[in-house]
Amino acid sequence: MSETKSPTDRDEVLSGDDDPKPGADVSFPYDRMTVEQFRKRFPRARWSDVRKAWFVPGRTAPRRIGRWLAELEAEADAHADAKGRDAFVFEPIDSPYLQLGKAGFRIRTPYSKTVIDELREVPFSRWDGDLRLWHVPFRSYEDLRHRWPAIEAAARRNEPEERRRRAEERKGTEQEMRSRLRSAERKRHRYPLPGDDLPPIGRPVAVSYGIVVFTEITGELAEPDIVADFYPGVTEDHVWGYWRAPTLEELVRTWPAKTPSVENARWWLPTIEELRPARRAARSREARRRAKAL
Repeated sequence: MSETKSPTDRDEVLSGDDDPKPGADVSFPYDRMTVEQFRKRFPRARWSDVRKAWFVPGRTAPRRIGRWLAELEAEADAHADAKGRDAFVFEPIDSPYLQLGKAGFRIRTPYSKTVIDELREVPFSRWDGDLRLWHVPFRSYEDLRHRWPAIEAAARRNEPEERRRRAEERKGTEQEMRSRLRSAERKRHRYPLPGDDLPPIGRPVAVSYGIVVFTEITGELAEPDIVADFYPGVTEDHVWGYWRAPTLEELVRTWPAKTPSVENARWWLPTIEELRPARRAARSREARRRAKAL
């Protein structure tokens, strides 16, 4: 639906004289019930074949049309919510992570990046930082039901008891040792870079870790025999670059690349799909830092 301010054209039979009349045009997909509602609300409206729209006369027409369109949208949302609620009653999701609220569903799970990514793809979902849960309106039930198996599986994997169980199983294994070594390597905040293709200093760029800001490139050569397990493809021509996490301001000011990186690139300019989660993470880091300072 659309609405535009417009005086009548002189060649249209919308007025009884030659003077342009104040008013506004409005157009919407044809539906008999909607047209009846419109004609009842605006009895003086006339159809314009030239503009393929309805003309509502009067200086207050734009405001009156805007209110009517808002009411239609609210009515459509209420209808969609009713359909979603009925679908839930007919085929409910039975899960300890989902509760029924007055306006939709309330979802609380252990922290999981998979859960967050899935819920962000559900239309009209939103995070409530005060209650520490997700709200999903009834109208989005079909999308939520489609994604629920992945959401619940990820939530169960991240239950404290399940994480402790997996940690116990890994104790003393080669997998645990490799995990510890990878963690220790990451804490060094270094990354091998091709000597003939170095990234800019002080600017957010993407690497296999995510988005970082390189602060220094010393020229120290990486040793493939020692770090090949952590950085596949590293050669004797790679040098160490030292990095830090970018600030929210740096990420917001970073202009996204229009094309994805080339295959096997060591670093590249981030795309908008890479910048969005990095900005959210940086925003969360800064919020936690402010909370600790209070």
